[in-house]
Amino acid sequence: MKFGLRTPSLKKRISARTSLKLQVVHSAGIKMPKGYGWVRDPKKYAYNKVYNRTSFDIFKLLKKLFR
Repeated sequence: MKFGLRTPSLKKRISARTSLKLQVVHSAGIKMPKGYGWVRDPKKYAYNKVYNRTSFDIFKLLKKLFR
């Protein structure tokens, strides 16, 4: 588990926004409502919940500073 600053990766950032899998799910209308991630994959939901609370993104930090 990561604590503190997340290491930025341009490759992962681009692939997350242009994922073929997510576009197929979105266009087919099979999306789950917001907040129902625990139904689809409870283990991943729990991991992401802890990860997002214990680490921070440098870009979000910069965004807050220069707002």
